[in-house]
Amino acid sequence: MLASYARIVRRSAAVAAIAAAGMVALSGVLAGSKGLIAAGIAVGLVAVFFGISVLAVGRAAKVSPQAMMATAVGTYLFKIIVLLFLVGQFQNSTAFNPRLFGLTAIVLVLVYTGAQIVWSMRLKLLYVEPDGER
Repeated sequence: MLASYARIVRRSAAVAAIAAAGMVALSGVLAGSKGLIAAGIAVGLVAVFFGISVLAVGRAAKVSPQAMMATAVGTYLFKIIVLLFLVGQFQNSTAFNPRLFGLTAIVLVLVYTGAQIVWSMRLKLLYVEPDGER
């Protein structure tokens, strides 16, 4: 299970990295240096959030599939709440463009999550142990 999860994470991160590069470029074009700063902060924040999730879900996968699922849902909800809080706190910032920060973060979260769904569906995994006891 951990090997297939690692494969899904690597592929999803690659797709998200492409989206991150696009959002940084778009933010730079739309808002100049303030857009670049906003997109850079959002990319870093999303990378940290999903890194924490990978570690937590990987550790929970060693316990049981149920613990893995509960950890995945719990960390996802926690990240969304923290992201909403940060977007609310930064909405009046003058150091960077808060709209591009929020847009970049949301786009990257959606791209990474969507990529995980797509790669999980494409991966052919056995759901029954072939040599298991009956």
